[in-house]
Amino acid sequence: MDTQSKDFLYKYLNNASPTGHEAEGQRIWLDYVKPYVDTTFVDNYGTAVGVINPEAPFKVVIEAHADEIGWYVNYITAEGYIYVIRNGGSDHQIAPSKRVLLHGENGVVEGIFGWPAIHTRKPGKEATPSLDNIFIDVGAASKEEVEEMGIFVGTVITYEDELRELNKGRFFSGRALDNRIGGFMIAEVARRLKEEGHEVPFGLYVVNAVQEEVGLRGAEMITQTIKPNVAIVTDVCHDSSAPMYNKQLEGDTKGGNGPVLTFAPAVQNNLLKMLIDTAKEKEIPFQRAASSRVTGTDTDAFAYSNGGVPSALISLPLKYMHTTVETAHADDIENTIKLMYEFIKQLPNEHDFRYIK
Repeated sequence: MDTQSKDFLYKYLNNASPTGHEAEGQRIWLDYVKPYVDTTFVDNYGTAVGVINPEAPFKVVIEAHADEIGWYVNYITAEGYIYVIRNGGSDHQIAPSKRVLLHGENGVVEGIFGWPAIHTRKPGKEATPSLDNIFIDVGAASKEEVEEMGIFVGTVITYEDELRELNKGRFFSGRALDNRIGGFMIAEVARRLKEEGHEVPFGLYVVNAVQEEVGLRGAEMITQTIKPNVAIVTDVCHDSSAPMYNKQLEGDTKGGNGPVLTFAPAVQNNLLKMLIDTAKEKEIPFQRAASSRVTGTDTDAFAYSNGGVPSALISLPLKYMHTTVETAHADDIENTIKLMYEFIKQLPNEHDFRYIK
């Protein structure tokens, strides 16, 4: 990862882009990707797309999602304390003592998730964090004072935590790797294609979709707009090598062992085989995972659209998903970029992926 790439990674991941409010992060992403594509466009809800060879009839998508989990203000007490509801799959158990940013009408307001001191709690009878009892303190003494700060019901909230490197850059750790690290990786694919002078014979649509965390909604919208012929989706999966993961349930995947290729009904088998063959030929390490019904990623939205789009999923092993210390191995990031790049280079134009011809 060179200095330009790393500067973009930090700027992009440290920006707040909660579900439904991704615009600022999308501007950062578009500014980075524009030199490497022929044209760009953004849809009504904020999904951003860079296109290489836009006139080509055969359309290939590489995709990630741009949104991060957060909270909404749901209730403000007379004393000025704020109760929340989820925006996406936010984890209530990690909230107490976390610093937050409330994106109010007058700008960003700093706050904290409070929690009673240990001295006041009775052993064996302690309350555990839940949506019923976690609350935010912004240093106000009344509801009126909170609203004077520009905070109202519906104000969106994100965590303050930013990207860090562990063990001399071996791992990246922070909030929103799920899945802005994917947005970083697809942008790097576009950059490498441009800088290495590889001209694709088809239209390549580099898609950074919104609202995945609330039901794959951005992908559902943009696939109807693009109507792709092939879709490669990148997201994250669990690094089950960390403590407290059950490998019998989650599968056996480990950071540093390569990107994860998923077997699932939504994954088109011929497309998956081409990815596996590419990885083997280019000596890119990879791992395998299985999903019994749905992948739970934007892969499902692309696969089951437009009469059926051959789709596949490349996942980045991630520790501590949906926390503020999501952690991924630097080698896996590089190898995911490399696998997508090498796949694009070898994909024949107008390839027919059907099982029966």
